[in-house]
Amino acid sequence: MKVRFLPAAELEFIKELAYYSKARPGAAAKFEASVEAATQMALRHPHGGAPSYKETRAFRVKGIPFSLVYRTSEHEVLVVAIAPHSKKPNYWASRVDA
Repeated sequence: MKVRFLPAAELEFIKELAYYSKARPGAAAKFEASVEAATQMALRHPHGGAPSYKETRAFRVKGIPFSLVYRTSEHEVLVVAIAPHSKKPNYWASRVDA
């Protein structure tokens, strides 16, 4: 099984990485490692994330106020969003077609 990020999710990741790189020393590395850990959890346990809107699932990103929202198929984990907890819930729903 492989992982693929929707372009919008990839942009969210890049934007937040840039923000954390300016926030304080080491914050960007922590953010990146935490998102990677959540991604690996989704790959290892594709049905382990909390059920979410439009047949997606979500893992909380440890140590930061974000969730990795994803959808699974037979061959891949599709990351739909790196969703900050402070944003409107399900703002990313238009990215999936269920």
